[in-house]
Amino acid sequence: MTELTRRYGTPIGIVILLLAAFWILVLVVLPNLQLFEQSFRPSLPPGEQGGPADVYSLGNYAIMVSTNSTTRVWFIDMPIHLFIFLRTIWHSCLVTLVCLVLSYPVAWCLALVMSPRSVPTILMLLAIPLLVSELLRAFSWYIILAFQGPLNGIGAWFGLPKVRWISGSTGIVVTLIYTNILLMVLPIYNSLSTLDRNLIEAARDLGASGWQVQRRIVMPHAKTGIASGCTMIFMFSVGSVVIPIMMASPDSRWFTEVITQWMFESQDWHTAAAYAFILLVTCTVFVALMMRLFRVQLADIAK
Repeated sequence: MTELTRRYGTPIGIVILLLAAFWILVLVVLPNLQLFEQSFRPSLPPGEQGGPADVYSLGNYAIMVSTNSTTRVWFIDMPIHLFIFLRTIWHSCLVTLVCLVLSYPVAWCLALVMSPRSVPTILMLLAIPLLVSELLRAFSWYIILAFQGPLNGIGAWFGLPKVRWISGSTGIVVTLIYTNILLMVLPIYNSLSTLDRNLIEAARDLGASGWQVQRRIVMPHAKTGIASGCTMIFMFSVGSVVIPIMMASPDSRWFTEVITQWMFESQDWHTAAAYAFILLVTCTVFVALMMRLFRVQLADIAK
């Protein structure tokens, strides 16, 4: 508060503080508390709500591990919704890892290799796809990856057999990587742009190899950007709705599809709240892991 009033004056500082409090309390805390409370209540007809059967329990959470509907995973019969949840987490982590591997060299070149004059133009070109809605970008990849699409058409010129790319989770993973990769490039570039190039030159003068420069100087400096990018991409991937619905095949449902089904098809908002809260806890755990792995604070990730 003291810093706000010193920088912007007392009236503007109070307004900023009130807006921040409104955002945190009304738009973040209260909805999540409501979600948490609803997740423990049973789904009852309107006439029975508030009656003796309307009691708090873990029944909605137990549905996720119920053995009434299972799928065969290797030699184990796993509850279908638990399997979908674990598969969603795995593929979201895969999307995050691929985006990191692809984005780091790009951010490195933009921040430390290319001329500062050309960087704004390249960043603008990279950001142009963000001006197109996510639905259209997903639909474009649906056309590209279709069985009769351009990708298989190009492969046919070289005598390659046609591949059903939109089978399993391939289409979802590819589209999520394309849609979210810029969210990894920009934070890493932002971190590396503040790196003093003299440190790199000094390390090379002392005989450090390229890998040693990356491991001892560049990567430690970029860790806040990496943590921020990984967090954003994982959350956007695991919480995506449009792309999994459009790009999924019958055997590659996303966990958000299950939540949507509970809400709109089954009209069971309480079970949907339980599943959504599980997803919220998963994202919170992922953020905590990123903070511990890269040894950064929450404020560093939020920058």
